[in-house]
Amino acid sequence: MKHSAVPIKEKNRLAWIDAARGFAILGIFIVNVGGFSAPYFLYGGAEEAWPSGVNQFVQVIIDIFFQARFYTLFSMLFGFGFQLMKDSVVQKGLRLYPFLTRRMFILIGFGIVHAFFIWYGDILLSYGVIGLFLLFFVKVKDKTLLMWGFGLLGACTVLITLALYAGRDLLDVTQETSINQAMESYQSNNLSIIWSQNYTDWMYSNGAGFLLMFFVLLPLFLFGMYIASKRWLHEPKRHHSLLQSLWMISLVLFTVFKIGPYLYGNPSWFMFMQDNIGGTASALFYIISITLLAQTNVGKKLINHLSYVGRMSLTNYMMQSVICFILFYGIGFGLYGSVSPSLGVMIALLVFGGQIFFSKWWVTNYRFGPFEWVWRSLTYMKRQPFRKKQADC
Repeated sequence: MKHSAVPIKEKNRLAWIDAARGFAILGIFIVNVGGFSAPYFLYGGAEEAWPSGVNQFVQVIIDIFFQARFYTLFSMLFGFGFQLMKDSVVQKGLRLYPFLTRRMFILIGFGIVHAFFIWYGDILLSYGVIGLFLLFFVKVKDKTLLMWGFGLLGACTVLITLALYAGRDLLDVTQETSINQAMESYQSNNLSIIWSQNYTDWMYSNGAGFLLMFFVLLPLFLFGMYIASKRWLHEPKRHHSLLQSLWMISLVLFTVFKIGPYLYGNPSWFMFMQDNIGGTASALFYIISITLLAQTNVGKKLINHLSYVGRMSLTNYMMQSVICFILFYGIGFGLYGSVSPSLGVMIALLVFGGQIFFSKWWVTNYRFGPFEWVWRSLTYMKRQPFRKKQADC
């Protein structure tokens, strides 16, 4: 009997996982707006550029609750989804490695377009490239996933933190030349100049550090795979006690590693430890919180709107960048360098609110978001049904 690959049906989706993806998209956007609207996130100088008490407070809130909190959440969910996809393909008796390899290369294609033609802060290219290494883990035991995850994350975090401490006197240097160049380039209405600066910024933030991203993202992917394989979030009522324990542990670690450093000046040399240990703990805390909340009647209503956004997370992530490209760069409204952190948060919330309404309308009428549909059709090498009336949901 010949099997054919089909996507997960709507009735089999985990609404709280979709909601967690939607929540991650919001958090990522709040952080990304700061990087999209001014050069200070990349080259330093934010405190001098935005000295008001309100903006300083907003930056602290973003650092504690958003910075490195939501890309870790999104990364863990990426690994979770990878495991679900792997299980589905195996169940259908399909060729596992070609299928998953093709899926990652298509994501790499999205990432190349996004990284070099829209925004240097892209995560899709990194996800696609590092996601290929997950192929080495698709047939290992659950325990092996956990051991590799903790080993890579722990070793990398300790070594980098020690290196940052040794060079702590060289940190927190504002790069005035790079700031001025970015200001001039992104305020230009010449597309080639904007793309050239975007490439420069991508190389600065990713070129030499791409190997480092491997040790940051791969453990999170592996943790997500492990959680999916244990099916704790598939059956939260059955695993309620365990989830409550993990929730408390992750909250404590989140507090100690992310909020704790502010008690002794929040030194820059501690930022890698803060972001990776605190970020991983916060990701687990957010996932479990949303999962437990979704098991209540009130919680179901609260997460419903987020789940619409999460079901088309790739589309919403890409569209946020397109909107920012138009808002901030000279080829559009030219707001680059003039949007404060507090105003940036308001813009992010306003855009995200619009995405909630758009996503709800879209998933009511279509099976997948536009980019999700392209990704799935290319992955399955078959045009997928698009409108709801075409699909057997």
